[in-house]
Amino acid sequence: MAENQQSEASEKQSGESTDQNSIPVLPRTYGSLLGSNSTAPKMEWPELVGLTPEEAEKKIKEEMPRVRIQVVRANSFVTMDFNQARVRLFLDPSGKVQRPPRIG
Repeated sequence: MAENQQSEASEKQSGESTDQNSIPVLPRTYGSLLGSNSTAPKMEWPELVGLTPEEAEKKIKEEMPRVRIQVVRANSFVTMDFNQARVRLFLDPSGKVQRPPRIG
């Protein structure tokens, strides 16, 4: 028993503690980086379907001013390359946005 008390005393002196309250609690940051408060950039705008290309362009430019808008008329061909600085607005025959605009 005397040995047990001595080992507990030596643990307390060396700075080690067996107390459960001394374990640090790490922040829960599932899916985000520590210290990062910003959200991921928007990649698609489904709320713009049915608007005119001018209205859609204005709303996209408010969120991403450096992006280049490309208006694609109905039944037009486009290249299949991916460009992060481009958003295509696919229009229906009446001139409204037909599909959700997205980066690419």
